[in-house]
Amino acid sequence: MAKKSLVVLTVATLLGLASLVAATPGTATYYTVYTPSACYGYQDEGTMIAAASESIWNNGAACGQMYTITCTGATNQGVPQPCTGQSVTVKIVDYCPPPGCQATFDLSEQAFAIIANTAAGKIDIDYNLYKRNIEQNSNLQLHPRRGGLRITRVKNNGGVFPPSIQERNKH
Repeated sequence: MAKKSLVVLTVATLLGLASLVAATPGTATYYTVYTPSACYGYQDEGTMIAAASESIWNNGAACGQMYTITCTGATNQGVPQPCTGQSVTVKIVDYCPPPGCQATFDLSEQAFAIIANTAAGKIDIDYNLYKRNIEQNSNLQLHPRRGGLRITRVKNNGGVFPPSIQERNKH
């Protein structure tokens, strides 16, 4: 039993480390008029929101998904060090269509201000699908077998996060 637990713990640790390096680079801008939105019409979804570019939008499947976004640097010389050192989690409520969309995410002004100086206008970012989305949309099954562990049916809608590991009673 101890060997099985060690193997499961090792797999969880490796998947957890993968999540630390799985951030995707992109860019962010901000906008100030939040309704109507492509996902929710005139319904108020708060201010920790964003519009998704074509690469994220996926024909509207991005609606309601949440992303954690961190500023990594400036995209212009106007504000050479715009980042605050914080991250923000935003909900996708709108579509930022080409050719007008100039970033991966068009954040609300309030969300942008958490991670960067708004005077920058556009910043480089790293982003990840928020962990709650993964937990709700995942199906990770670990099966102990002789000589190792088999992992089956992993569905996570784009992102790598450590699984919750629970030992089931066989009663």
